[in-house]
Amino acid sequence: MGEPVDGTAPDEGGIDWRRVEDVELTPILEASLDAFYELGYHGTTVREVARRVGVTVPALYYHHDSKEGLLIALLELSTADVLARAHAADADGGDDPVRRLANVIEAIVLRMTGRARLASLEGEMRYLSDENRQRYRAVRKGIEEVVLRIVQDGTASGDFDVDDPAETTRALLGMCQSIPRWYHAEGTLSPEEVAAKYVAISMKTVGARTK
Repeated sequence: MGEPVDGTAPDEGGIDWRRVEDVELTPILEASLDAFYELGYHGTTVREVARRVGVTVPALYYHHDSKEGLLIALLELSTADVLARAHAADADGGDDPVRRLANVIEAIVLRMTGRARLASLEGEMRYLSDENRQRYRAVRKGIEEVVLRIVQDGTASGDFDVDDPAETTRALLGMCQSIPRWYHAEGTLSPEEVAAKYVAISMKTVGARTK
């Protein structure tokens, strides 16, 4: 499994948060992602993943100790990437809460649409053990804290009209996290168009001031 991630701010230097390229996965994780996406976690077996990679089951277990190990490795990789992009997008907004929130929502949506298969794995987290669920939530909590801090700053400065920053933050992230359930690359909307729509919705949700 991947190294534990604690949800703290990564070094976001050099990250182009608007550019989403194909993620580089090991052959085992690539095959696992394909199988989980096509068959679901419950319907995927380690033997099926090994067959797709072209290795034996013992050889696969040498790299990952279980099917759950494959899932948590993909989830941590995916969520840590979103967290790094969120920090970079936030930093790009300077001292303006409106720009910061617009950037972070755009970064999250571009990531959700650009890597929809990987993002869709969040729906499988119910199969994680308590220990691995806590590992995963630690990283996801980091994303929530980025958005919450922006909403709180904007509310304090008068840029946002929000009664409950914490609940508003959960609503914004819940909206973004639902994207993999309906978005398809072959659809009519490009990732950039989806991001623009979600930024506009987010601005209305927080009652952002009009410049």
